[in-house]
Amino acid sequence: MASAAVAFAEQGHILIDPDVVTDPAFLVTHIMEDFVTWVDSSKIKGHELEYNEERDDFDLGA
Repeated sequence: MASAAVAFAEQGHILIDPDVVTDPAFLVTHIMEDFVTWVDSSKIKGHELEYNEERDDFDLGA
C-alpha cells in the first residue's frame, strides 16, 4: 500500500490545491487534507469517475 502511494506521488498523480506533488515525503497538514485530489489528466481519476458513473467525456478530453 505504501509503495503504491509513493509511486502515485512520484508519477505526478496527486494534486494539492494548485500544485502537483511529486515528493512522497510532502507533509499534508490537517488544513490541506480537504484539497488533496487527483490531477485531471490522471488515468486513476478517470477510473474513479467511471466506477462512480460520473465520467463526462467532455471534461476528460474524450
